[in-house]
Amino acid sequence: MNRRLLFASAAAALTLGITVALTYPAAAGQGPDAAADAATAAGISPQVLQAMSRDLKLDPAGVQARIADEQKAGKADLTLRKSLGATYGGGWLSADAKTFTVGVTSQAQADKVRAAGATPKLVARSLDQLDAVKARLDAAATKAPRTIPGWYVDVTANQVVVLAKSGADAAAFVKQAGADAAAVRVEATAETPVPYIDVIGGNAYYIGSGSRCSVGFSVNGGFVTAGHCGTTGATTTQPSGTFAGSSFPGNDYAWVRVNSGNTPRGLVNNYAGGTVTVSGSTEAAVGASVCRSGSTTGWHCGTIQARNSSVTYPQGTVNGLIRTNVCAEPGDSGGSLIAGSQAQGVTSGGSGNCSSGGTTYFQPVNEILSAYSLTLVTGGGTPPSSPPPGGSGCTGYEFSRSGSLASGGSAYQPDNSYYQSTASGTHRGCVAGPSGTDFDLYLQKWNGTAWANVASGTTPSNAETLTYSGTAGYYRYRVYAYSGSGSYALGFTNP
Repeated sequence: MNRRLLFASAAAALTLGITVALTYPAAAGQGPDAAADAATAAGISPQVLQAMSRDLKLDPAGVQARIADEQKAGKADLTLRKSLGATYGGGWLSADAKTFTVGVTSQAQADKVRAAGATPKLVARSLDQLDAVKARLDAAATKAPRTIPGWYVDVTANQVVVLAKSGADAAAFVKQAGADAAAVRVEATAETPVPYIDVIGGNAYYIGSGSRCSVGFSVNGGFVTAGHCGTTGATTTQPSGTFAGSSFPGNDYAWVRVNSGNTPRGLVNNYAGGTVTVSGSTEAAVGASVCRSGSTTGWHCGTIQARNSSVTYPQGTVNGLIRTNVCAEPGDSGGSLIAGSQAQGVTSGGSGNCSSGGTTYFQPVNEILSAYSLTLVTGGGTPPSSPPPGGSGCTGYEFSRSGSLASGGSAYQPDNSYYQSTASGTHRGCVAGPSGTDFDLYLQKWNGTAWANVASGTTPSNAETLTYSGTAGYYRYRVYAYSGSGSYALGFTNP
């Protein structure tokens, strides 16, 4: 195995459903896998634990405690819904999840609530009655004016809430629906809901009057796809957007700028009920295994046969393509080609089909990113609003990652984990943050008991580089937002 790709190869094998035995540098709870251990103890993924810690302002122990409280409340709620029957008025957790309250319409049922470990509250209406009030509003939904963006059951207040920009319109709507006005609370709102679509590689999108292609990979502001799918200015639906650039023949690439409300995600549909996370766009070697996602035939895999291939279509010749033995069919055009977690290209064309097999060609994704100065969305998150200074920020490195930090925040790369070098040699790293900020970079090595800083870049600048000559071992990068916040790009090369 190429020692430079130890962390990427493990991720690729897991992506393809292969069981891999990994050797960790320390005992559980004492080393770089402590976060994973905490997540396992809480019964969630490390990514979920990290997100809960960040957004709910909890340490790992706090996340575990909250999840335990929520699970206890969930079990009690299931029991009480049945035992309380028509007197059940809904259940809700306190802000810290320490207290689970259940509404009852009869004080005689309070002991049942206490016996289940919850706190009873006497309410005027059962949940069935509240749902019946909402059902009347639902039945009149087509008559709701635009000043009313929605309504919902609020069990904590034992009411049905109507969100409205006009109180008079709300009162008229409730009356027209025949709902019990005494059970309704009108709440002023500035909400203007729109449907959200996650932009995910391999999913279908539609051009103009209805022709269909597939999303390649999410980028800042939209997604990349094949140029033959649409010309510049053509509009799309599901997600809604516009071709901001297109080139075909000669090349076969394009990018679509999506409208607000559509969220580019660093994911590819695996057509097996899940997604594959995109971690970067490091080119795979000839002979490497790759998989393709497309809206006609789903998920198919094969190997790279050649790079820099030229293909002549009826419309003209396209140069610089990736040739593979992965099958594809019409409608898969534009879809994702990925090696493990690394984006490779978008589907251009070929011959054959997925019944008898065939040859398929792909436009390399890095050429598209370069042509339109785009940033690949990785890790399922959102991209930087614009590339860091200097284009991609850090160029000429073997691997790349990106993310976003609040002032004073830290991120550990690659992918909140570490990599292994099996030989001595030089480690090079670079980070670039938004102008006007001070982002620092640290290279850390596992010393058997803890992570130790072995190299750093800590000038008062938004961009840092470092070089370290080290022995074999486990390493990771820490990106630190000393001052200022925003998106960063990281590049690194290791022995």
